[in-house]
Amino acid sequence: MRASATGTELKAAAYAGTYVVVLAWDTLDGKRPSRTDLLGYAIERAEFDTAGQEVERYWLRGIKRFAAKDKGLPPGTPVSTAEHPVQGFCWADYTAKAGTRYHYRIVPLFGAVKNPKLDDAAEVTLDVTCEIEGDQPPPGSPDGIRHDVFFNRGVIGSQAYAREFGNRTPDQSNPRSQEMKWLSRGLFEALIKFIGLAGDGMGLRGAFYEFRYQPVANALAQAIEAGADVKIVYDAESSYKTENEETINAAHLDDDHAVIPRTVTEGIRHNKFMVLLQGNAPVAVWTGSTNISAGGIFGHSNVGHIVWDPGVAALYLDYWKRLADNLTPGKLRGPNKAATPTPNGKPAPGAVFPLFSARDTDSQNGSLQWYADRLGEAKELTCMTFAFNIDAVFQEVLARENDVLRYVVKDDDLASDESIGHDRDVIFAAGGVLGEGALANFLTERTNPLNTNRYIHNKFMLVDPLGADPLVVTGSANFSRPSQRINDENMIVIRGNTRVADIYFGEFMRVFDHHYARYVVRKLADQGHADPDAGYLKEKTSDWLPAHFSAASYKSKRRKYFTSPTT
Repeated sequence: MRASATGTELKAAAYAGTYVVVLAWDTLDGKRPSRTDLLGYAIERAEFDTAGQEVERYWLRGIKRFAAKDKGLPPGTPVSTAEHPVQGFCWADYTAKAGTRYHYRIVPLFGAVKNPKLDDAAEVTLDVTCEIEGDQPPPGSPDGIRHDVFFNRGVIGSQAYAREFGNRTPDQSNPRSQEMKWLSRGLFEALIKFIGLAGDGMGLRGAFYEFRYQPVANALAQAIEAGADVKIVYDAESSYKTENEETINAAHLDDDHAVIPRTVTEGIRHNKFMVLLQGNAPVAVWTGSTNISAGGIFGHSNVGHIVWDPGVAALYLDYWKRLADNLTPGKLRGPNKAATPTPNGKPAPGAVFPLFSARDTDSQNGSLQWYADRLGEAKELTCMTFAFNIDAVFQEVLARENDVLRYVVKDDDLASDESIGHDRDVIFAAGGVLGEGALANFLTERTNPLNTNRYIHNKFMLVDPLGADPLVVTGSANFSRPSQRINDENMIVIRGNTRVADIYFGEFMRVFDHHYARYVVRKLADQGHADPDAGYLKEKTSDWLPAHFSAASYKSKRRKYFTSPTT
């Protein structure tokens, strides 16, 4: 859901997903504020019930504070933005609730650090309602298809986890413990609910790389007991084979002839999808990047995405049948490309379609190049996740000198053979945590005990997500050559659906901003340039404001693009 507003001195925009609201603001004329005692901006949130009655109202809080103010607070303590303001023109609320209406009031804060004054006359207020989980297609939806999107928390190494749980190791065998529920953030619950839809007379057809989280296997066994026809193709060739089969045996899925081993040796059997059947008719598909493992659901960052469309689900069902027949990549390529051909150029307006792998031969790179070409068509903004390597076709797009803001988040640092150029509008972050003493005023964060690939496992790309015609590409493929040539993979391409784009954009910025701060702290420390005051706000306006109005800074484009996108 999107909202915009104009006040006497400020204009603002909001992009609301289910649990994240991204706020952006600017001066009316786009020029730098003239006052030299601007401390930043305070943000007040009011929540309303379904009858329109105010439930609560308070100033949002952040961790950064002025070093000379509120001394003695324990590290990691949230403080009011009315006392310790946002020193920028973008902020995100990560505590929003699905389907809930809020008013966000953005107010300039002037004066001295220990005597700040709110300029209420210059405030701007946004009226925002978060998206509902499982929302029906809104009137005028370009594709008329319902999408349910569920992101896990994906950041066990965080101030919030350290503050809430004292960095305790989560009990991965108990998905309903407080720690695991916090990490799931609804992803596990949505997965179990989707499986639970399959009762008597219904069915499920799944294809999974990692199938080693017992509670999910048990849920599938319960669906069989309820009368559902369940068949799961699982990876029986990689190092996950043993754990996959132990999980299957413990749930007695093999007793019910509900499992089909996939033993093809070329590539990896990397899918993570389920088709829901009403009788024999496909009605919906669960897809995304989430492996059926404790780490996939509760550890590194992942998404589950349900597409409620018989046509899309039918394509997945046919693909599943090819996988169940244990076809090799060489025998899959032709049927996969015939069923889901790569478009010639941009997708049609309002399009929603899958792309299945294997699809390209060892000498072809057409599918990966198609993704890169879409990335290169952006006018103002792109957001992209990389769990592993950044292929050369994407490096070329990212290295271009232009005015497109290109956000990239990767699980680890750039490799020696990876280059994304030197354009200041490319903003890169690698996954990380704050170690002991890494940043003043912040708690020590723990590492992720559930994964070896610890931070980023999402595989999605957003092209001009804030415009009227966004493009979202999401699924299981790592945007790599093997993912198009020899792996079992699936991706969904969605054009023009602003609801889906808003959800993905908010979650991307949540994860990116989290890791960017930690990446910068680590890189500066590695270079011997650690800033002891980086964990505190700046007392002088001249120390924080100029970058947001400098043509040489990406922050200036962010202020303009986020507040007033033109695409």
